Amino acid sequence: MESTNDKPVLIYDGDCGFCRLWVARWSPLTKGAVVYRSSQEAGESYPQISPEHFAFSVYFVDPDGSFCSGAKAVFKTLAYAPNGKWLLRAYESIPGFAPVSEWGYRQVAENRSFFSALTRWIWGGSTEAPTWFLARRVFLFLLGLVYLLAFLSLWTQVEGLIGHEGIHPVETHLKDAAAHWGPERFWKVPTLFWFHAGDGFLQAVCLFGVGASMLIMANRQMGRALLAAWGFYLSLFHVAQPFLGFQWDTLLLEMGFLALFLVPWVRGASPPSAIVLFLFRFLLFRVVFSSGLVKIISQDPTWRDFTALYYHYETQPLPTWIGWYVHQLPHGFQEFSVVSTFIIQLGAVFLIFGPRRIRYTGCAVLVFHQILIFLTGNYCFFNLLTLAMCLLLLDDTILSRWLPMKSSKSKDTMSVSVWKKRFFAGAGAAALAISIMLYTVPLLVTSGNYPAIYISIANAIRPLHLFNSYGLFAVMTTSRPEIIILGSDDRENWFPYEFKWKPGDVAKKPEFVAPHQPRLDWQMWFAALSNYERNPWLTQFMIRLLQGSPVVIGLLEKNPFPDSPPKYMQAVVYDYRFSDFETRNRDGSWWTRKLLRPYTPILQLP
Repeated sequence: MESTNDKPVLIYDGDCGFCRLWVARWSPLTKGAVVYRSSQEAGESYPQISPEHFAFSVYFVDPDGSFCSGAKAVFKTLAYAPNGKWLLRAYESIPGFAPVSEWGYRQVAENRSFFSALTRWIWGGSTEAPTWFLARRVFLFLLGLVYLLAFLSLWTQVEGLIGHEGIHPVETHLKDAAAHWGPERFWKVPTLFWFHAGDGFLQAVCLFGVGASMLIMANRQMGRALLAAWGFYLSLFHVAQPFLGFQWDTLLLEMGFLALFLVPWVRGASPPSAIVLFLFRFLLFRVVFSSGLVKIISQDPTWRDFTALYYHYETQPLPTWIGWYVHQLPHGFQEFSVVSTFIIQLGAVFLIFGPRRIRYTGCAVLVFHQILIFLTGNYCFFNLLTLAMCLLLLDDTILSRWLPMKSSKSKDTMSVSVWKKRFFAGAGAAALAISIMLYTVPLLVTSGNYPAIYISIANAIRPLHLFNSYGLFAVMTTSRPEIIILGSDDRENWFPYEFKWKPGDVAKKPEFVAPHQPRLDWQMWFAALSNYERNPWLTQFMIRLLQGSPVVIGLLEKNPFPDSPPKYMQAVVYDYRFSDFETRNRDGSWWTRKLLRPYTPILQLP
């Protein structure tokens, strides 16, 4: 029998299944600092405690023989767990905490059958603290996959978008930034392209990003690969405006930076930080909850009267053919879908902070919602990023049932020095505090009256995109203006340029393109909601077509002037609507359209 002379002992009722469940959870947390013994086994060794009392409470016995029971005994036990002393301190120092805790303990003790069933329903058959080794590996593989897809997608377009003969060359962007920011430009626009901005270097950064992504997926040089991928994407992000300014781009940067603190930077299998795991959970919460919150704050009438999805599927940037079919469903179904969206984004998302089975339920709901979004619209790698964070809600207990991989749990776990633990714990706590502050202050404080510390921190980290705002479709677009680019040699006969993915020919079927993002097609959707004066890149795009730039023409599907560029060019706006079953069966059209107005004047080169 283990000697208890120099260790405290927690004595519990061994016939109580509820007690056994929680002792199984606490024992690994206290790591041998506390001895756990059933009253049936050890009760006679403690004559200072009446035997009948063991059936009503746990007892904590100090090495000197002094003892306590109830909530205080639980808190003294957990004080031996990492970061577990706060409960005992609260019990001893916060007025009212002790009596409330003891009252709560008595309620549980007097209704152990109910709370035992509740515990098993919430936590399952085991309450042991979960591990996240396999969960971390799955998450990092998916993050590496997203990085890979993002770099490959951009690689195929980068010269046409921001190359020397592209729509908005890097040199032009950096020249404007230097003129605006002066000596601060290296911090305000952190990018490797300050050193060199040629097309070859653009391609090289994409290539290096692909290489770093593959290392992440292969679990090789993980820390360095994550840092490289994040740095390469940040460099591209800052020079590819306005084509890399979407919420999934900033989400990838924020997740990529957080992932740097999720992995062990030295050889070994140190467990994922609990604070970093919570930061990822909080990030997932922000992404989902904010998307629901902005719909309420905007006071958009279509969200208020539950008609938003009457319009969404046909007015979103790049619909899918499944979206066409869902658009045809009755209005009652669309209204039910809006209500379900609010329930998920403003209610079910809170489940991710719950215990095991509650958290699993939240994960399942969010995954189901993301799959529906993926099926009905092309949102690039946004769905994959969100799914990766959802899967980080699943601990090794459940993932090990589905995956053949082994979690590197115990043998290789490295002991980390105290100062390193304190450093990372302090850094994580600071990051969590800053994250919560940056999220809550704009919700609680009138714009323009933010505290000075909020403004200072927000301005300092803004160029690195370590913390970002999220929230999709705050205001629902109820019509679909679509820009059509036309070319002519005589100003009489005009021929359209066809894009690869955005609507043009009404008979063109909406396709799946995600996780690839055709950046030009997306920007055309935003430009159609405004005017050409606010989108100078569009004028530059049309000038490149007049010049016959091969890399820009390569971004399109059909060039109606294959031999030589046209002399004149103009953009016009049509109103596009999904066709109905009758129209599509009659003439094969997925869309109907009506000419609205010219978008630009007629352009020609000097």
